[in-house]
Formats: sequence, structure tokens, C-alpha cells
Amino acid sequence: MSIASKHFPLKLTDRRMLAPSVAHLSFVRDDGLPLDFIPGQFVQVHFHYADGTATKRSYSLATIHDHAMGPGEAVEIAVSYVAGGAATALFESLPEGGQINASGPYGRFCLMPADANHRYLLIGTGTGVTPYRAMLPLIEQQIRERGIKVVLLFGARTPEELLYGDEFRAFADAHPGNFRFVPCFSRELPDNPHADVRLGYVQQFLDEFLPRADTDIAYLCGNPNMVDACFEMLKGHGLPIPQIRREKYVSSK
Repeated sequence: MSIASKHFPLKLTDRRMLAPSVAHLSFVRDDGLPLDFIPGQFVQVHFHYADGTATKRSYSLATIHDHAMGPGEAVEIAVSYVAGGAATALFESLPEGGQINASGPYGRFCLMPADANHRYLLIGTGTGVTPYRAMLPLIEQQIRERGIKVVLLFGARTPEELLYGDEFRAFADAHPGNFRFVPCFSRELPDNPHADVRLGYVQQFLDEFLPRADTDIAYLCGNPNMVDACFEMLKGHGLPIPQIRREKYVSSK
């Protein structure tokens, strides 16, 4: 077993609600070792059902760092609470200072050093936006070094479910002309919405941004139906499959 896949303890240090059914949880690695990760990767949390059967859940790292994590630094994830869910029961009952068993990091849903594109199209729904939060320092670096453009299309039902929305808006305000944050609400708009706010689903507005094979790399993360729909739309615009990077989030109890 490689070092990256060995299990390690995480100790809960903070919990706050991002939305009525989504919690942002902060941990530290409780064995004193660093968790080196690339933004876009995920960890797996291992636990047991009431009957003793082993199971696991995957959570993208939400941590914002512009360097490899060191001992004592936060390990942050966003967790959707599902009624009757075993993982939900685990996290809701976990006291501050309590431990969970994790492994990782895993995954290739990352910005690649060899990318030579002009623009990233980042598309997500629900907790599928989590890896994009972790990518912000790398995006800022690429804006500075390569002058890239980024469009983040984020789908939520209501304004109160716009996870990390204030952070993405602040980042967009700090990088005008390079980073555009486009929240798409399927049920209701906020009061006094920003000009980039849309009413509907993200796939309804993808064409507005004129995806192009010669300039764009797209990332799709979240609801499988959204991922599939946007994947087909992007192929229709001529993007080859290697320029469409996907990660589906499926709710598990």
C-alpha cells in the first residue's frame, strides 16, 4: 500500500453550516503528519454501519492552500446531510475533538501544470463546487502568470444554498476581467441580484459562454444529470474529451 493510501486519523476542530443541509467541517490530521494534496483531490472517510459492515464516503478537499499542507493545518470538507444517512449520523454526532478515520488523497480532478488553454469553464452544483474553492490559489497564480480567464457556473436551488458564494464573489471582484462567477438558481433569485446571476439550471446558460475547443478546458462536478448534459453540450461545441474533466457526486446514505 502506498503512503498516500494509508489510513490516518482526523480530529474535528470546527463545524459551521454553509446551508440548511450542508456543513463545512474543519479537521487536523491527528498523527502529526502532513497531508500533501493537489487542489481538486478528495479523501475517503471510513466507518461502519450499525451492523458492523465497513463502508466509506468520498469528500473533495475544500481547503484553500497555496502550498503543501503541513502538520496542524486544516483539512476542510463540505458534507451534505441526508435524512437517515449513516455518514450524516457519523458527522452530526461527532464532537469537537472527536476523530474519524480517513485515507487519501485521491483523484485527478485537478488543474494540470501542462495546460496551455486560455480559459477554464468550471461548472458545478451543490457540494460539487468544493474542489473549485480549493483551486482558487492556483487559479490566482495562473491569472498572474498566464493571464487565463475563468468562468465559474454554479448551480443551486436557492440563495441560501449557494455554498462559498461570498468567497467566489469576492474572488471575482478582486480579479475583474479574469474570473467570472455566475450563480444559477433553479428556484428563486436573491434580492438585488448581481448582473451575473441567472434563474435556471447551469446547463441552460453554458451556451452563453461560447465554449471553444481551441481555447477552453472544462471541469464538471456535481449532479450526474448536470454532468452528463453539460458533457454532451461541450462535445457539441467541439471540445475533445480530454478537455472535459468530470467528477460525479452521488448522494449515499
